[in-house]
Amino acid sequence: MSAPFASPPALSFGTADNPPQPKPPEPDIHAELASLDRPRNHYQWYYSTREANVDMWHCRQGVHAFLRGYFHYKSADWACNKPFPLKSWTASELAKMPTYYIMDLDQNMAETVAPVMPSAAEIAACRWLPEDELRVYSVEYERTGFQGGLQWYRARTGGLFDSELQLFSGRTIDVPSLFIAGKSDWGTYQRPGNFERMQQTACTRMLGCHLVDGAGHWVQQEQPEHVSGLLIRFLRQQ
Repeated sequence: MSAPFASPPALSFGTADNPPQPKPPEPDIHAELASLDRPRNHYQWYYSTREANVDMWHCRQGVHAFLRGYFHYKSADWACNKPFPLKSWTASELAKMPTYYIMDLDQNMAETVAPVMPSAAEIAACRWLPEDELRVYSVEYERTGFQGGLQWYRARTGGLFDSELQLFSGRTIDVPSLFIAGKSDWGTYQRPGNFERMQQTACTRMLGCHLVDGAGHWVQQEQPEHVSGLLIRFLRQQ
């Protein structure tokens, strides 16, 4: 759901007598983002910094309001979420995404979501995440902070497990597979080409790929009946 699987990281084979030629260094996407006329920063690398946890845990608006703004900003309730495929992994293309993915360089995530805080009427109308249910999460994050979850990003961006994942280089997902995401979710396209590679090469028995109306990044919360129906239909195909 929401994040396409494109394949394990590549590893060259048959190199004992024919060593691979060194690849030219790839452009520094972070330097490119920072040098844009409107300097930007990728959210995953921001989440990997030491400051990210405190920025959100002790933010000015408080954890509950921060989470309300964050969930709203990435959902179909925020009317400006109209994603489309990006052409390449370049700063100019990535900068087309909203700031919850490609942040303004001078703002942290709590500051990023503050301007798009939903109104009292919008909060009251949000049936997929009412205040009492959000309070379950906000109270717990107020107690623990966010560092536990942020560790995933630190491992991901630092390449900590790439060598282990390379053991599966060239392998495909051969069991029946299904992909579900919200039609208003930029996560489908945040890594250019992954959505297509998942369907064409990474998964050999792709039985369905659904972009659900009326849902953003939180598709199973925003449209639970639709998601459940798709899962039941998928299971009955086996």
